[in-house]
Amino acid sequence: MPDPESRKQRATSFGTQAAAYSAGRPDYPSQAVARLVAPDAMVVADIGAGTGKLTASLLAPGRTVYAVEPDGHMLDTLSAQLPSVHGLIGTAEQIPLADGVCDALTFGQSWHWVEPAAAVAEAARVLRPGGTLGLIWNIRDETVPWVARLTEIIAASEAEVFVANGGPTLELPFSAPVHETFDWDRRLDTEQLLAMVVSRSQIITAAESERADILEHVRRLAAEVADPEGTIVLPYRTHVFLATLDQTG
Repeated sequence: MPDPESRKQRATSFGTQAAAYSAGRPDYPSQAVARLVAPDAMVVADIGAGTGKLTASLLAPGRTVYAVEPDGHMLDTLSAQLPSVHGLIGTAEQIPLADGVCDALTFGQSWHWVEPAAAVAEAARVLRPGGTLGLIWNIRDETVPWVARLTEIIAASEAEVFVANGGPTLELPFSAPVHETFDWDRRLDTEQLLAMVVSRSQIITAAESERADILEHVRRLAAEVADPEGTIVLPYRTHVFLATLDQTG
């Protein structure tokens, strides 16, 4: 487990690779997003929104969507791609929204970075009674041998370790989270795979020589597993955790 200062450096590193994050990170499967936010949720805030990978899936007619993100570079990329979204600088521990305004809050690939007690309190503050807190992670399926080899090269991320250890436990006034999983395949090419690797916090913060060595090993692995057209099939298991705020708030 990294020390607190190293962990903080990783948590705040993504903006330096906003373009790689946008190009390399997977979207979220529609079935998982459908369980994350109810169709009648009219005001939704995506916290730790990054470049908008999850935010884009939350758009719906008549729905107001806020994207809360601490890194201005990431938020700029999101706003350029999703102009209808209300982008706000903020964190899970300090959400720049009024009390009780949201029907749903989402965290895509971000809850593992938060301070849980403070984030739970803020979520309870900005949600209406009966509102939902949805947490989602895309995790590579390492039961596939070549994917396990990929993890050996690039190392397990904070998210992967967090979910493998059971994921979130939420305190009152939220219900215990319901956990569901969704299996799917992502098709990508070598450059997209490399962009995904480059966007990971432990790669961003690695020494230049170490990063170059990792990317070369990934490139060699990609050459082994790509089909003749250059397509790589990367299997994922998406984890959704959904909790409901007590009706009394």
